[in-house]
Amino acid sequence: MEQRLAEDVLQVIDSLKLVKPVLVGHSAGGEELTRLGDEHSDHLGGLVYLDAAFDPADFPASSPEYMGLYHNLPAAMRDHPGPSASDRKSFEAYREWQERSGGVAFPKSELRNMYATNVDGSMGEYKASTPFIHNAIGEGALKRDYSKIRVPVLAFFGMSCSTHPQGNYACIEHPSHKAEYEPKNAEERAAKEAFDSATAAYVNRWKKNLQNAPGGVRIIDLPGANHYVFLSNEADVLREVRAFLPR
Repeated sequence: MEQRLAEDVLQVIDSLKLVKPVLVGHSAGGEELTRLGDEHSDHLGGLVYLDAAFDPADFPASSPEYMGLYHNLPAAMRDHPGPSASDRKSFEAYREWQERSGGVAFPKSELRNMYATNVDGSMGEYKASTPFIHNAIGEGALKRDYSKIRVPVLAFFGMSCSTHPQGNYACIEHPSHKAEYEPKNAEERAAKEAFDSATAAYVNRWKKNLQNAPGGVRIIDLPGANHYVFLSNEADVLREVRAFLPR
């Protein structure tokens, strides 16, 4: 699936006769970026990874040990209640719930493409994809090899993303994103420190691997950013991308 997705992007580049475009990918979109950079750097001007430089072959959620550390965290750091019926009464109400629960809200037009609209105007069922497609994308992911990417790379790191062992992607919200919560005792503090250390080990490996790209790599850390860094840290992303483009 990863190869097919990359080939689809390449066909668009060729059909539009784009000359050395800079491609930007978010989350699992890093798969296509890497594949295109590996195989078609001569078609590209640069690559921008928006919290998309994790390694599918080295994913935290596929590790029982890591997930054990996650589940040892205080419930207040792990629990993410879904939207209530009132939060789904309209797309605007859902956006307000997104802001309360995660700090960012998707554009209303994006939500209308993702979810059906009920006759009463409330938000309906998810329609943008299917579990089969979602799993197929994850199962087709390959270990990241950046050593053949000959164009400059800009990479933003925000929230830590993990994947379910069956292949579908999910983001595990790091405790730093729950800034209002303070460990209540030594046990909670030790659990948080152990999880932080394990997460940092994964992220550091991803960064080290990314720096094998011979075209040059600039890494931007955005502590406290949402996984959707272009929404939570729009000004930071725009500033860095605009500085990167002249390269």
